[in-house]
Amino acid sequence: MSNKARPLSPHLQIYRWQLTMFLSILHRATGFGLALGAPLAVWWLMAALNGPRHFDRFHDFSHSLIGQLMLFGWLFSLIFHFLNGLRHLVWDTGRWLGLKAAFASGYAALIGAAVITTALWFYAGT
Repeated sequence: MSNKARPLSPHLQIYRWQLTMFLSILHRATGFGLALGAPLAVWWLMAALNGPRHFDRFHDFSHSLIGQLMLFGWLFSLIFHFLNGLRHLVWDTGRWLGLKAAFASGYAALIGAAVITTALWFYAGT
């Protein structure tokens, strides 16, 4: 009962990338990034509890290039995931479901996350 005339189900190679598709994937990736970055927050808290020697070790790591990249990525993930979650919360109320509103809110979440992350990063660094 083989039916070779049946079409294959669609896959990513035939879809054209769109903002909503990208934001959906980014939302999942930032959620995963938040889970991976959570040990950094735990390390920070434990270092603060265990005294200056332990905190100095965390401080040295967090001020290294890899530590800065990880913290910046975690901050962006936190802010984007929050803003995009608010967007989904509004969608759950039946609002902003049209194509123009979905794209506008998507751009707002993405640009807002970039601006807020950058502003917080430079504010905290001063």
